[in-house]
Amino acid sequence: MMSIETVGLIGLGKMGNPMARHLLAKGYKVVGCDSVAEACGRARALGARIAGSPRDVAQAADLIIIVVGFETEVEEVVFGKDGILTGAEAGLIVALASTVAPRYAKRLAARLGDRKITLLDVPLARGEPAAAAGKLLIYGAGERAAFEACRPTLASFASDIFHLGPAGAGQVGKMVNNLILWACTAANDEGLRLGEALGVNPEQLREALHHGSAQNWSLDSGAGERPMPWAEKDMSIVLHEADLARLSLPLSGTVKEVIKGLKIRKGYDMPLAGDEAP
Repeated sequence: MMSIETVGLIGLGKMGNPMARHLLAKGYKVVGCDSVAEACGRARALGARIAGSPRDVAQAADLIIIVVGFETEVEEVVFGKDGILTGAEAGLIVALASTVAPRYAKRLAARLGDRKITLLDVPLARGEPAAAAGKLLIYGAGERAAFEACRPTLASFASDIFHLGPAGAGQVGKMVNNLILWACTAANDEGLRLGEALGVNPEQLREALHHGSAQNWSLDSGAGERPMPWAEKDMSIVLHEADLARLSLPLSGTVKEVIKGLKIRKGYDMPLAGDEAP
């Protein structure tokens, strides 16, 4: 398998921009595109080459990493009029870093496979601070040889990289991670509010809880104190997959509503109609 010299990034926002910076620092050439002009400008200032479309990225890159938010956006950048497929040659590797439903990732791998293009399923975890620090977590999946060939490139911006199985397995890992994340975030919020109502300073209580059996990543990172734009989408994916698997996950349904209430109470933005559908 050929060595990777040029990495394409489709999506140069809050995750794609620091990923581009780390890739450039490791000596890779980066070519990217984004529908937001300001994002393109920031990436260009780092040293990335800006392409006009996903088609142009596909023509220039050895590996493409997709970092967009929703399945509809993935469809557009892959199959659209100026999408990846209009410029890709057989043998291209496409790494899907977006969080989507596992079944969608499986279907996408099959569709690209028909065109002799390999899909790696590599959703990212730990959020924007980890992206900035180059310490993202990858729940990886897909064809093993291609994955291992790309591992050094992924290690430019990720400190922990796991391979969980065929395409779709990475999204399962991310889905389960997010379910537990939002459950912890909901429990942290209710626990700290209860403590405050009973007269204990929440910041002092948070510091103490870091050292006890209630310790969790959401508590340590303060995840519940920042906007959570993907929470509804994450939980919708969980519940839809559970329905298809004929599993009852009552806690997941409760967590979805509790997180929604937390966001409303804190004044965080809510998703547009249809955005959270898997």
